[in-house]
Amino acid sequence: MPDHARVGYLDANGLAFRLPDGRELFRDVSFKVGTNSVVALVGANGVGKTTLLRILSNELAPTAGSVRVQGGLGVMPQFVGSVRDESTVRDLLLAASPAPLRAAAEALDAAELELMETDDEPAQMRYADAITAWGEVGGYDAEVLWDTVTVAALGVPFDRARFREVRTLSGGEQKRLVLEALLRGPEQVLLLDEPDNYLDVPGKRWLEERLGETGKAVLLVSHDRELLDVAATHVVTVEAHSAWTHAGSFGTWHAARAARIDRLAELHRRWNEEHDHLKELVRTLQVQARISEVMAAKYRVMRAKLERFEEAGPPPELPSDEKVTPRLRGGRTGVRAITCEDLELTGLMKPFDVEVFFEDRVAVLGSNGSGKSHFLRLLGGGDVAHTGVCRLGARVVPGLFAQTHQHPEWIGRTLVDILWHGSDGRAGRDRGAAMAVLSRYGLGKQGDQRFETLSGGQQARFQVLLLELSGATLLLLDEPTDNLDLNSAEALQDALEGFTGTVVAVTHDRWFARGFDRFLLFRSDGQVVEVDEPVWDETRVKRAR
Repeated sequence: MPDHARVGYLDANGLAFRLPDGRELFRDVSFKVGTNSVVALVGANGVGKTTLLRILSNELAPTAGSVRVQGGLGVMPQFVGSVRDESTVRDLLLAASPAPLRAAAEALDAAELELMETDDEPAQMRYADAITAWGEVGGYDAEVLWDTVTVAALGVPFDRARFREVRTLSGGEQKRLVLEALLRGPEQVLLLDEPDNYLDVPGKRWLEERLGETGKAVLLVSHDRELLDVAATHVVTVEAHSAWTHAGSFGTWHAARAARIDRLAELHRRWNEEHDHLKELVRTLQVQARISEVMAAKYRVMRAKLERFEEAGPPPELPSDEKVTPRLRGGRTGVRAITCEDLELTGLMKPFDVEVFFEDRVAVLGSNGSGKSHFLRLLGGGDVAHTGVCRLGARVVPGLFAQTHQHPEWIGRTLVDILWHGSDGRAGRDRGAAMAVLSRYGLGKQGDQRFETLSGGQQARFQVLLLELSGATLLLLDEPTDNLDLNSAEALQDALEGFTGTVVAVTHDRWFARGFDRFLLFRSDGQVVEVDEPVWDETRVKRAR
């Protein structure tokens, strides 16, 4: 293959998109992602980052504009990490593969099934054709790649991993699996939607290194400030119904954005002044035109000038930071909020003891698959296999924030409907009260949207809102900042500082962990110990796989 054919780039030109209800999500979005560059796509939750990625991947048609891709396109969807169906490792790797490979795999599977049921000559011929087609689209090369990928991500070869159900993998293992395939694969343009979610810190550091050396054209969405600062070479910001590009690192982005807002504010001031001036001239000439044909001609010229000015329109819309104001109140409980004695999470971690006291802030750290999320679910009253003692203190009411946002009971229901009915000790609210609290979380416009149609960040904010309304005095937060934009994450941290109660959070967010005073480490050898400061270098848990 010629070298120039392997050079990848993505060119987005004048993209616009309107929601089914007619609302404009964004317009005139243009940028380019070139080879050997990592472009970060940033913006508040719900501004359309995932929608834009779906347009770029040809999954969704834009209202206007075009996309051009050279070098082959690889896509990591946002759902990777939260797969809980019966799909296998092979299915997940195929989902991240080009369409021709997926189609050939589907045809091969169907031919194999037919041959098992009817072993006649036509079935044998169809099977032979399917095998040939699989080879022609690069299926056998893909299987060689997948063997390298499963060894790197799971520690086992592809022939042992291919039929393993994805739901038996941790979120980080799912992410690592697909990232390995995309970064090692032949596609030269990668679209990565929150690739760092579910990754532990060693995994994030690995991703930072691989992005730095990949040489591909990469566009990624992430809310991890440290990863963006290390990896991003350019930043595309989606805000105020459009987008702009900062040709520099994330470290200089905040200053660039502030300077841009100042420039836009000045341009708006000048535009408004000129607009008012032209309108006043038109009004004056209109009066004078009634008594003078000369002034009537000047009036017509000036009115045309005003029309052209208004038709050209004002400068780009000024962005405004969305205000998110959680009010996590909590309440007083017994001194001992959590007591664990000889607690063993069956098949996960060895027996351990720990006591957590009222108003402690405990960060639970460790590599993926070590049992941290199981521990939180157990504290929240979930059915988790264990031995030993795990009990909550007097007046301790747990409230669980689920990392995967898996709430089948909310599917098909709007946010207002969920708030109207109430549950789990949470009183129902009429529409007015529901809209008021939704507005405090930046979800006022989403009140009549179904939960499953929200962005990941909006779902995260809604979960925090329900924690506020539940009266929980023990907050159990499983990676709460994964999908939150920077403003929302900072608002959550401020709310936790004022919360009267106890907080236990699983996190791989290096910035978020600074707000905690105790650290419980799930070590790779199966031990659970308390450490004085965050430890981020624990390796994969050593257990049979």
